[in-house]
Amino acid sequence: MGYKDLIDSTKNYLLYLKEIGIEELPYKGRGKTAEKQELLSLEAVRKELGNCKRCKLHGQRTNIVFGCGSPDASLVFVGEGPGEDEDIQGEPFVGRAGQLLTRIIEAMGLKREDVYICNVVKCRPPGNRNPEPDEISACRPFLEKQLSAIRPKVIVALGTHAAQTLLNTAEKITSLRGRFYRYGNDIQIMPTFHPSYLLRNEGKKKDVWEDMKLVMKELGLEFPRRTE
Repeated sequence: MGYKDLIDSTKNYLLYLKEIGIEELPYKGRGKTAEKQELLSLEAVRKELGNCKRCKLHGQRTNIVFGCGSPDASLVFVGEGPGEDEDIQGEPFVGRAGQLLTRIIEAMGLKREDVYICNVVKCRPPGNRNPEPDEISACRPFLEKQLSAIRPKVIVALGTHAAQTLLNTAEKITSLRGRFYRYGNDIQIMPTFHPSYLLRNEGKKKDVWEDMKLVMKELGLEFPRRTE
């Protein structure tokens, strides 16, 4: 069989497979190297997001706020959306609520660069309003790909919208927080109050710290000792 005959034969076979409903051929990965190549990376997810115009939020944004931190983090914090400071700087949680989140992370014996921080939506909702369902739907695939690329052990869902998106539920954060939920096969989600809520309700900080202690236990982190 000549080269041209081989091409024609292969083409006809592929057309036959398509006619009977087979769109993709099975592929057997070749060991750990091939498996690693097939894994998502945050860089690839960011490249796919591009100069996103998939929902109306793009019209008033200054910057896309993709996420920051370690791509190998065992712990990921997910908020609902960027605020004014985040929109200006292009980095999540850098305003007053972000400063409080940083203190929470440090109280856990970690640094911001040890964890990964992102939001459900990547562009600031006007006036810091809650993200709307169509905006969440447009951004959700990229959040899921970020989490697939990082593959953390624990996700902390900050606030109602992050928790509802990740858990596919309509329940409020007050009834969700304080216990773990399964995300995928082997990731745990801990819903807790958003730092911006804590700025208005300081009495709830104790509840968040109780949640973080559960997270630390799940991750095998030692509780920082208090200095006299």
